[in-house]
Amino acid sequence: MSPKHQVGCYYFPNYHVDSRNEISHGPGWSEWELVKHATPRFHGHHQPNVPLWGHEMEDDPAVMARKIDAAADHGIDFFIFDWYYYDDGPYLERGLEEGYLRAPNNDRVKFCCMWANHDWINIHPCGRKFGRELMYPGKVTPETFRKICEIFIERYFSHPSHFQVNGCPYFSIYDLNQFMSSFGSVAATRAAMDEFRAMAKAAGFPDLHLNLVVWDRPVLPSEETVTGMPELIRKLGFDSTTSYVWIHHVGLNESPGVDYDHVRDGYFGHWERMVGEYDVPYYPNVTMGWDSSPRTIQSDSWFPTTGYPNMNVIQNNTPEKFREALAKTRAKLDQLGESSILNINCWNEWTEGSYLEPDQKNGMAYLQAVKDVFGKA
Repeated sequence: MSPKHQVGCYYFPNYHVDSRNEISHGPGWSEWELVKHATPRFHGHHQPNVPLWGHEMEDDPAVMARKIDAAADHGIDFFIFDWYYYDDGPYLERGLEEGYLRAPNNDRVKFCCMWANHDWINIHPCGRKFGRELMYPGKVTPETFRKICEIFIERYFSHPSHFQVNGCPYFSIYDLNQFMSSFGSVAATRAAMDEFRAMAKAAGFPDLHLNLVVWDRPVLPSEETVTGMPELIRKLGFDSTTSYVWIHHVGLNESPGVDYDHVRDGYFGHWERMVGEYDVPYYPNVTMGWDSSPRTIQSDSWFPTTGYPNMNVIQNNTPEKFREALAKTRAKLDQLGESSILNINCWNEWTEGSYLEPDQKNGMAYLQAVKDVFGKA
């Protein structure tokens, strides 16, 4: 019998009204506005993508309950919420706080968080020659990080639906550069992580499972590649690593787009290297697609591309191709012989072209692909 693998799915919570967004974009704004106004930017480009369920607000518990049921019914075991917290407080928290945590069925799909500690850049939308200004720095003070630790221990880790690995609450960090810059040295960063573990143990947990997102290729404007990653992971004491999206490892070098299978195969090469270079488990990623064009000014010319979000796309990412990628991932995990964790990008990255939620073109086909490969018998 094949091992049972836990399937996680990243969740990007910018589909509700947030006060910071209203300051920038006006009353009632959410990222649905970019989805609604997306247009084809080149021949054969499919836009806009129209959600089958409509432009619903995720901070409504009834709306989130439908998402949870759909995920649970199609083999998704847990959501990984992109979680934002800066020196001046939280951002985009209502999808989790008011949607998921208040949904009556949140016992069906567990949750955890990836602290999305990257700079928040003005890219909603972004022009060819303007935008990309820094709005909220990803670097925080040590005091802010301790506050983050307290929030998770007091509010999230104790929730009965919080995802755990061997009894330890799972907490993922997106940007290692920003994280280390908050403390100034490897030793001080390790001390902060050790304190987080000690706080969790004092609260009655056996330990934490601290996960790190790694990449070879920066995507967002402020991202930088970290050198000497395997040694840093050892020194800092992370328990596992993972990836957020395939294009963190495979370049989209052909204009206007790169074939899905080519990106998949390039990512599998990265996975092989990770297994050989890293001392801790690596949890693989399966990416549904990539198209960040909705985050650009639609009246600007598309060519030549100028970097995120005005960049090439993944093409031919059909539900059948996605299912094949899932099956190849399942086969490789089974070959490794132990139960593992994988994550999917993404439940709802509508403005980056990577989403499992049903749309008017393909309906539930991407979710059905997950069910076909990983769904419970």
